[in-house]
Amino acid sequence: MSAEDKAGGTPTWLYVAVAVAAVLIGVFLAPQAMRLTQGAGQDTPDSVAVVPIEGPITSSTSDQISANLREARRNDSIEAVVLDVDSPGGTVPASEALYLAVNRTRAAGIPVVASVNGQGASGAYWAMMPASRIYVTPGSIVGSVGVIGSQPAGGAAGSRIITGPDKGAGGTQAEFRDRVEMLRRQFVTTVMNERGDRLDLSREELSYAKVYAGSVAQRNGVADEIGGTDAAIQRAADNADLEDYAVTRMDPPEQPGLGIVLGSQDSVRNDSATRTVVVEQSPFDYQGVETPHYLALYGVPERGEVSADG
Repeated sequence: MSAEDKAGGTPTWLYVAVAVAAVLIGVFLAPQAMRLTQGAGQDTPDSVAVVPIEGPITSSTSDQISANLREARRNDSIEAVVLDVDSPGGTVPASEALYLAVNRTRAAGIPVVASVNGQGASGAYWAMMPASRIYVTPGSIVGSVGVIGSQPAGGAAGSRIITGPDKGAGGTQAEFRDRVEMLRRQFVTTVMNERGDRLDLSREELSYAKVYAGSVAQRNGVADEIGGTDAAIQRAADNADLEDYAVTRMDPPEQPGLGIVLGSQDSVRNDSATRTVVVEQSPFDYQGVETPHYLALYGVPERGEVSADG
């Protein structure tokens, strides 16, 4: 036993043990502390936001998608947006509102690229017009630049009291056709203004409201590139000068509403191969009120429609 032990002092081995433990703890914790310090001084990584446009475009879904775009504009870490589209279109007011929301995003200096996986037709095509590039797969369906007006059938006045001869009907058949034609011109003009220098179609040909397979659309200028969502994300990142970036996928819109029966021209005549597409909720949230509908939608209502195709 050492003199130090006999005198009741602290053993030397205890000093050594404490020193060794301190060194080991330092070796283990130093990298952790360095990472925490570095992380505290760094901003959130730049990202590309993927905003889904799925299903029929209604006032409800347009509002949800517009909210996602508004979040993209407000979030400083989001540097570019990709519209991930699979939609046959929807009502004219909702489609136009969505176009304006996408246009505001572009005007904010955020690059916008669109990717069509499935359908990007009619109102959905309208909505993605501000995109700098439209990516499609060979089997995608795009186009259908036209408008359908669906007018409620007339009926006996019954107990209704109205203040003008056109109050219940919404105007004459000629006036209804004029409104449909005005909306058609507005749609076509938007496409020509946004893509006219890339289109291999005349204004008249565009007004035929045809749909095109992706491979054809890429050749005639209705779309730009063959590729999927990943290619669109890379293009959006390149447009924003991003090298290292994250991908933020936003929630798709929920689909409340009522349905109308749609099909091709032949299927409507033959009463076969029809499908139901949700286009809008009851206008005033109760039954018994019919109003005209103006649709930028790929499909044909079973009856009561007026089309404007140039």
